[in-house]
Amino acid sequence: MRRRIFHNVRTYLVALAIIGVVVTLVATIFFTQGNLPWIAFLSGILAASVLAEAARASRSEWVLMRRTAQLAAMKEKFEHESGMLRIAEQKISDDDHRLRLLDDTLSTMIALIGADGRCQYHNRAFREWLHLNSALIDGRPLRELFGSKAYAGMATAVQQSLDGQALRYEHLQEMPGRVVYRLSVEHVPLCDASGKVSGFYWLADDITQRDDLTLTESRVKKALSTAHDSKKKSVLSGKSSGRVEAGIQFISAIERGEFCLFCQLISPLSAAPGNTAHYEILIRLIEEEGAMIPPGAFFSLAEKHGLMPYLDRWVVEHVLRWAVTQTGRDKDSIFFINMAQTTINDPAFPEFLLSALDESGMPGSLLCFEVPETTLLAAGSHAAEFIRQVRQCGCRVALSGFGRNTIDEIRGLQVEFLKLDGSMILNMLNNPADLARVISIDRTAKKISVKTVAELVESEEIVAKLKEIGIDYAQGFGISRPSRLDE
Repeated sequence: MRRRIFHNVRTYLVALAIIGVVVTLVATIFFTQGNLPWIAFLSGILAASVLAEAARASRSEWVLMRRTAQLAAMKEKFEHESGMLRIAEQKISDDDHRLRLLDDTLSTMIALIGADGRCQYHNRAFREWLHLNSALIDGRPLRELFGSKAYAGMATAVQQSLDGQALRYEHLQEMPGRVVYRLSVEHVPLCDASGKVSGFYWLADDITQRDDLTLTESRVKKALSTAHDSKKKSVLSGKSSGRVEAGIQFISAIERGEFCLFCQLISPLSAAPGNTAHYEILIRLIEEEGAMIPPGAFFSLAEKHGLMPYLDRWVVEHVLRWAVTQTGRDKDSIFFINMAQTTINDPAFPEFLLSALDESGMPGSLLCFEVPETTLLAAGSHAAEFIRQVRQCGCRVALSGFGRNTIDEIRGLQVEFLKLDGSMILNMLNNPADLARVISIDRTAKKISVKTVAELVESEEIVAKLKEIGIDYAQGFGISRPSRLDE
C-alpha cells in the first residue's frame, strides 16, 4: 500500500518538475527577450530531464513486471505445495486412523525395544496384558516390565536380537495374582538407515491353555508316589495331559537328578587385598538327548505350581555337598544363589538352611543369597525378615538387578553386595544417564561398605570403564561363560 502511494506521488512530482522547467523556460525567453544561448541551455536541461525520467520509468516498469512474474510463480508454487501438504495431512490422518485401528484391535502383543533395552512403543494388547498404562511402560527396561526371574529366561534372546538375529520361541510369564501365561514370542530386528540394529520388535501371542490347573507342592508330592513307574518325560511335555502331569514330572526331574548346576565367574576388577573370585550358581535341566534347557523355560512353571522353594532347597543342598568335596578351592570364594519370591516368603526356609549348614559342616559365609530388587519391593517385610534370618546363619545377601531405588531406601537391610542392573551396564557407554547412575550407586555403596557387582558385562570397553569408575566386581559373557559346577 505504501509503495503504491509512493509511486503515485512520485508521478505527480515528476509532472510538477517538468511543468516547472517549462514555466522557467518560458519566463527566461520572456525576460531575456529571446536570448538563444539561454533558450538552448534550458531546452537541453528539459530534454535531459524528460529522457532521464523516461528511462527511470521504463526500468521501474521492467522491475515491476519481473517481480510480478516472480510473485505469480511463487504463488503457483505455494498453491502446489499447499495442495501436497493437504494430501500428506490426509494420508497421515488415514494412516493414523488405520494404526489406531490396528493398535486397538490386534490381538498380538507388540512392543518396540530400543538398543538400550527400553520399551519405545507398545500396543493396546501389550498394555492390557501387563495391566499397566502407557506412562508406566514407556522408557522402562524389559527387566522391570517382566521381572528379574522371567527376564533371566529371555536375556540371551534379547541380546541376540540386538545383535541382529530374528528369533522365535515359547516363554512362560507369571503375572500378578500368580497367573501364568504361555506365550509364543517372535523377535524382529529393526535397523536404521545405515543398517545398524536400532532395536527389535517383540511380538507375542497368548497360547495358554485356559483350563490349566494350579497345583500345590503337597498335591504334586502325593501324586508323585503313583507316577514313579511312568515313562521319563521333560518338564515341558505336559501339554497333552495338562499341567498336573507337568508338575508331577517337575518333581520327578528333581528327584531323578535331571537338573544340574552351572556356575559363572564374578571377577574382581582390582587386585586389592581380600578381593577374590566369586561365582553365581545357575541351574539347567537336562533333556533326554543331553541338551540343556535354560531356566526361563521352567522357572515360571515351577513358580506357578509352588515348587520353587523345593528347587531352591535342592540347589542349596547340592552346592554345600559339592563344596565339602572341593578341598583345593579358594576358601574365600562365595557362591551366589538366586532366591525365588515364594522361597523368601517361606518361613521354614531359614530353619532348613541352618540344618543344611550343620549337616555339611560348611560355614554360612560360603553362600550369598540374591534377592532381586523387584522381589524386594513385592515381598516387603517378608524380604527384610528373610535377609535378617539368613544373615543370622552367617550367610551373605546381595540385591540383584539394582538400579531403580536409591541406596538410602535399602540402607537398613544390611546387604553385602549390590548387583547393578545389566541394562544400565550394557548401555552406559552410549547413555550418559545410565553412566551417571552407575557412578552414583558405586560412590554411595562405598560409603556404607557395600561391594558393587556389574551384571551383563559384554565387552573389554565396558570392563575398562568399570575399572575407571571403581566397580568392585564384573560378571557376564565378557568375563566368563557359565560352566558346569562339577567340572
